[in-house]
Amino acid sequence: GQTPVFPRILGHEAGGIVESVGEGVTELAPGDHVLPVFTGECKECAHCKSEESNMCDLLRINVDRGVMIGDGQSRFTINGKPIFHFVGTSTFSEYTVIHVGRLAKINPEAPLDKVCILSCGISTGLGATLNVAKPKKGQTVAIFGLGAVGLAAMEGARLSGASRIIGVDLNPAKFEQAKKFGCTDFVNPKDHSKPVH
Repeated sequence: GQTPVFPRILGHEAGGIVESVGEGVTELAPGDHVLPVFTGECKECAHCKSEESNMCDLLRINVDRGVMIGDGQSRFTINGKPIFHFVGTSTFSEYTVIHVGRLAKINPEAPLDKVCILSCGISTGLGATLNVAKPKKGQTVAIFGLGAVGLAAMEGARLSGASRIIGVDLNPAKFEQAKKFGCTDFVNPKDHSKPVH
């Protein structure tokens, strides 16, 4: 459903080190270790102040924008022509320019090549379970798709105390890995000739 704004630098998961900060930025300093997040926080709007939402009025995900919020301009160019941003992060690059509200400062001891998946996959799945679905202890939970986001959602179900966690995926090889995250049952829809309820 994206507006085709091209050329652009894609990518939304990463870990990095702040190279420099813009005027007025006080929350971060050069050398800080950070994770970019494409659903940022201005810390001022009703959503940012709510315990129920993180859909910031200013920095919510916008796949169509392609430019910086402050001045409506791109920070990337090639041969004098703009290259557009992607969800405010553009992480498939050696360097990127990101609004301070889209960066989470992390412990510098955390290995960037491992914690980078916290900037989307892990936080998305875990957050969806713990903050949205909120399963109660002893309940049954089904997780559809056992990739990084699904496994993180499964971990959230396990942490919540779900007694039965059903993993649903077309790849049976994923079941063994899913067991480590609390999966108690596995369903492959391809194994059934009629709908599974």
